[in-house]
Amino acid sequence: MTMSELTRWPAEEGDGSYTIQQTTDPLGILTSTRAVIDLAKNVWINTEHIEQLSKRWIQEDAQGQKPAMPLWDERYHFSDGTGRTVNWLLLLDALNFCFWAEKDQPRWAIEYQKQTLNGYWAEAAALKRAVEEGLPLWDAEYLRTISEETMAHIFRGSGTIPLFEQRVQNAREVGHVLLDRYAGQFTNAIEQAKRNAINLVLLLERDFPSFRDVAVYRGQPVRFLKRAQITVADINGSFHGQGWGNFTKQDQLTIFADYKLPQVLREYNVLEYEVHLAQKVDNKELIQAGSEEEIEIRACTIWACELLRQSLQRQGHAMTAAEIDMRLWLLGQRSEEMRPYHRTRTMYY
Repeated sequence: MTMSELTRWPAEEGDGSYTIQQTTDPLGILTSTRAVIDLAKNVWINTEHIEQLSKRWIQEDAQGQKPAMPLWDERYHFSDGTGRTVNWLLLLDALNFCFWAEKDQPRWAIEYQKQTLNGYWAEAAALKRAVEEGLPLWDAEYLRTISEETMAHIFRGSGTIPLFEQRVQNAREVGHVLLDRYAGQFTNAIEQAKRNAINLVLLLERDFPSFRDVAVYRGQPVRFLKRAQITVADINGSFHGQGWGNFTKQDQLTIFADYKLPQVLREYNVLEYEVHLAQKVDNKELIQAGSEEEIEIRACTIWACELLRQSLQRQGHAMTAAEIDMRLWLLGQRSEEMRPYHRTRTMYY
């Protein structure tokens, strides 16, 4: 499949093609990632399979087989309905990255409420457990000087959480920036952003260096902003779209490009990898952060989901990017029989 085929889309009538329609792009993510797709040599989008997947989802939904989209899960998330929760969520997503283990090694996991948890759920539960033990993880002054020993205690479990030192630095960054710019309260940032989802993402990118998820591909910046976008979505989810979670422009966010979504898209044959990249991924070899291969995987993931959104919309079955993201992510939680996800050590996802 050549990259020129990306601009061709199966249509129900006419000449059998459909030209990609680029929608509103206030974050510059669709524009910068599209430039990657036009040059990519390692990853392709199979538009025919996007069309098949959209029809499959529409059929599943019509037959009542749509997977349950869970409400915000307070079993593993701290929530008291106040600004404390907002600060806690900012910390959660400052540390929300890279939970996979080295090849043939067990994953980091914790025990919480008589359950063994790993991945994102383990991170969330560990931070909630810490609050229950009396650690004020909403306190910017406390975070500013949090020690490695305290962080090790918070994330105690089987093994060590990956990129531990980076997580310590990110926690301290949260404290520093909140104190320096927002009087210790991320609610002040929400107010400064005028409760606009796009403004808040851009604020996170500007003021919190660890959220500045921008790569460079052949000399040009490529914007992803995964954790900045998911922070907005998580605050919205925690507050059920009310109060501090009531944002405008949330429908203009993109999907949150990580390592689970491309795994699912590849399983549906929506994403196709060049043979040497496919071998690396399947053999669980490291894909270097910032490499052309890694950037192409993420860029194609974003546009595959955007094309899926457009296909669903054309057929009268509108879904937001966030809803598509959640549906794919949930499918990825049952991925034991899927081919592996790509392994990249990075703090951005």
